Amino acid sequence: MPPIAPRIAIVGVAGRMGRTLVAAVEQDSNATLAGGVVEPGSSLAGADIGELAGLGRRGVVAADSLEAIVDDFDVLIDFTTPRVSLANLAFCSAHGKRIVIGTTGLNDEQLAELDGYRDRVPMVFAPNMSVGVNLTLKLLETAARALGDEGYDIEVIEAHHRHKVDSPSGTALKMGEVVAESLGRTLKEHGVFTREGQCGPRSDTEIGFATVRAGDIVGEHTVMFATEGERIEITHKASSRMTFAKGAVRAARWVAGQQVGRYDMQDVLGLKG
Repeated sequence: MPPIAPRIAIVGVAGRMGRTLVAAVEQDSNATLAGGVVEPGSSLAGADIGELAGLGRRGVVAADSLEAIVDDFDVLIDFTTPRVSLANLAFCSAHGKRIVIGTTGLNDEQLAELDGYRDRVPMVFAPNMSVGVNLTLKLLETAARALGDEGYDIEVIEAHHRHKVDSPSGTALKMGEVVAESLGRTLKEHGVFTREGQCGPRSDTEIGFATVRAGDIVGEHTVMFATEGERIEITHKASSRMTFAKGAVRAARWVAGQQVGRYDMQDVLGLKG
């Protein structure tokens, strides 16, 4: 079993989220910064990852492959792209490592591929690692059961920075899924992701989505339950990537002690059941 303070490696260590993850690991006394990976052939290979994160030298240099640091870490944290995350999941499975995946934008085929590893590797996969967001999901479950079948229209509104490549966000989709499942619906049947032109009035059972991409917005999500005479809004706003990074490190510490399986942040926080 990995040590109580797991040795953590970070993929994409030179990126915005990667640098924040380095800082989050360094702030956690129950985790050890063990390695970081940059793209193959990157000029940043060999750089001190503490310096990449603006923290000063930490004596741990960036590698350009997981193979180069395979003996140095227990848990890998990956916030990259679906293709890269799946390749890293396969690597962790083959080498007895644990993994935390915060990547969004996986399609149905990629999600099925990821799920195929549930019996081979301990993993935490969640579209949002924020503790606050995951508490919000529990609130949405309660609100949907109380309101969703009582004439309340349900809309999910999300906003992110201009560089985000997937839409709606993974968190928005997860919020919609929680609401839909609480009401015995599915997003495939009841999710409405575009409205344009003469689209007619909304149906009673649809769950609408609206997306904003602008500036440096870290992440804002609101689920609206609206009916005649009142509107209830459940909102989460993130002002720093650090909230996601700290959640990911918490997940890494937790999964270090788990058997093989596919887990999410609800498991990490003990919110299931």
